Amino acid sequence: MEPELTERALDPLEEYPPTWAYLDAAEVLKQVLDRESGAMQRLWRRPSVGPVLTVSDRYLIGPLDLRAVEYPYLLEFVRCRFEQPPDLRQAKLGGCEFSACWLPGLQGRNLNCANDLSLVAGTVVDGTVDLTDGDIDGSLVLLDATLNNPGGRTLHADRLHLAGALLGGRMVSNGELRVPGLTTGGNVNLTGAVLNNPRGFSINGPALHIGGNMHLTGDSATRFRSVGRLFLRGARVDGDFSLRGAELTPPRDEPPLPAPVNERFFDPEATLIADQIRVSGNLDADRNFTSTGTLRIVNAYVGGSVRLTAARIDLSGGTDPFDELVSRHSTPPYPHRSLHLDGTEIGGGIDAREARFAGQVRMVDVTAKGSVIFDDAIISHPNGDAVEGRRFSTGGNLDARKVVVFGSILLASAKIGANVDLGGSRLVSPGHYRDGNRKPSVNLRDAAIGRDLICATRQGRSFSAHGEIRIMRAEIGRETNFTGAELGSGPSKTVLNLFRLTTQDLRLEVGVPPRGRINLRHARCYSLADNEKFWDSEGRIDLDDFRYDALAVPIDLEDDAQVKVRLRWLRHGMRDEYRPGPYDLFATMLRASGNDEHASTVLLEKQRWRYVALAEGYRVLGPVVRLWSWSQLLIVGYGYRPMRALSWLITCFTLGTVWFLAHPAPIPVSVDDQHLVWNAPLYTLDLMVPIVDFGYSHRWSFTGASQWISAALVAAGWILATTVAAGVTRMLRRTSS
Repeated sequence: MEPELTERALDPLEEYPPTWAYLDAAEVLKQVLDRESGAMQRLWRRPSVGPVLTVSDRYLIGPLDLRAVEYPYLLEFVRCRFEQPPDLRQAKLGGCEFSACWLPGLQGRNLNCANDLSLVAGTVVDGTVDLTDGDIDGSLVLLDATLNNPGGRTLHADRLHLAGALLGGRMVSNGELRVPGLTTGGNVNLTGAVLNNPRGFSINGPALHIGGNMHLTGDSATRFRSVGRLFLRGARVDGDFSLRGAELTPPRDEPPLPAPVNERFFDPEATLIADQIRVSGNLDADRNFTSTGTLRIVNAYVGGSVRLTAARIDLSGGTDPFDELVSRHSTPPYPHRSLHLDGTEIGGGIDAREARFAGQVRMVDVTAKGSVIFDDAIISHPNGDAVEGRRFSTGGNLDARKVVVFGSILLASAKIGANVDLGGSRLVSPGHYRDGNRKPSVNLRDAAIGRDLICATRQGRSFSAHGEIRIMRAEIGRETNFTGAELGSGPSKTVLNLFRLTTQDLRLEVGVPPRGRINLRHARCYSLADNEKFWDSEGRIDLDDFRYDALAVPIDLEDDAQVKVRLRWLRHGMRDEYRPGPYDLFATMLRASGNDEHASTVLLEKQRWRYVALAEGYRVLGPVVRLWSWSQLLIVGYGYRPMRALSWLITCFTLGTVWFLAHPAPIPVSVDDQHLVWNAPLYTLDLMVPIVDFGYSHRWSFTGASQWISAALVAAGWILATTVAAGVTRMLRRTSS
């Protein structure tokens, strides 16, 4: 006969309440089996629900053995305590609910439940809930439940099939939730749950399949917390996977996992391991999401976007201040990554605005069809590779405006569909190679950018980089912009490397003189915008085979001063080292714009410095070379001032005439020429005009100095007249073309 019920409610945590009404678990089994007895008449029928067998405020003594029992109705235990774990293995039940109960475990392997299986309203299980290979046509409800099995499994649900959802809002799990191969038709909702397994996995769910969304988020009062690893390798989520506002901590009482053999990129301090996960919707780890371990999502697929807005992933052990004003010059790289996305395909974009990362962000071979945004983020991996994104690809923009990076950004062979915008960003403490040399602050070697690369001032904040900006062999569809930029932190290193860059517009209007060398070798652009600060760099500017078609601000035909200024910039940039190519390119650009006079000025300057270089090379004959250079410059402007030869021709004619007028008349060569009248101007003209013979100079004979003057006038005439003719020919050719 059943004991009477007491008036007080059950406290599931009280071990031996003296006033409980005790009930032999066999009596429950008897009522389940005795369908023909009066026990069935005592069942309470809820509206619209099948019959319910309710046991409340009881301490069930002995085993509740329902193994392989078929009972098509709902079993309900309210404020009950069990001496032994209920045995529901191979049972077929209409439904089962434990409300405000205490259980030492639950055995439910191969359980078949036509409705929900619920452990709710503060139910405590001090042991394992074993639902391996179970089949529940409703939902598994763990709302406000507490599952305790420190160091063991609190839920063992391998290959459990749920037609509905897994609802664990505000539940507490002290141990491992083991759910590999779990299949649900609806959501997995652990909103506000606390999962604590400091010795390993807080959720062990490889290859699980969620038919709806997976919510590991906070509610209005409590955030989702996990101590241990969320192991979701190969999982499939047909909706969104949300960790919004969650707090993840790696195992505390377990040493870091040893790296597998030949696994260079293992993450021993991971809080989320989601390799090869497939999420049809968005993956959210934003809105004050925090993690002190690595988020590892490798070779995964996300159909929507990856959202990390205002997330904080700190692998520094709490030492990184996330303050751009705090120097990390002597801080070594952190030992672990903060975010690991290698090989992941993202159908949308990545939004990491205002995020904080302490540890490397690794995105090798990642493909995102949408835009990737890191605006106002701080990425701290000082003296290491802060962002490793070789072969990274996005169909939209890569925006990192006003971002602060301690370390290097490596995006070699990246493909960006639109813009790369680093406007207003600050890049300090770049990484180092094994030989100790410093890596670039930004490496876009072999990158393809559809529109603009912006490393310029934004909203009053200058772009600055302490290390090299390396854009070797990159292709940029429209503009490469360094307006207002501050480049370099030391004059001995290269600060800007544009070797073989191809772009439409190149803007080098920097804010301060670059503090290092600049490499523009073999770079190509249509339009060049620069300023004096750029050419006043503290290191040499390498301009070999650098080509541009026009200046952004054209030189006016009357602006001789601007040409001289640019020639001075050019000379200073090359550190007074002679290279003909930059002069030839400058002249070609001017001539193409119809500015022939200034083009000749540039080429004249080129020849002047050419002879200076030759004179320095020929140490013994240096004075002779300088004299020859001076004479060419003075007489014909190295051939680029042919009209200057006409002036000299007139001067020689005048001086020759004066000379011959000032000296005695010469002697006629022939007796027949005794009647000729001496004419000094005509004689001088006949000497100086080549090819044409007036027949006058051959009729007179001089001796002494006048004979040498005559020979000098003949030589000068040939040289100067042919120079004038060549200049006129070039002028006519340009006019006709």
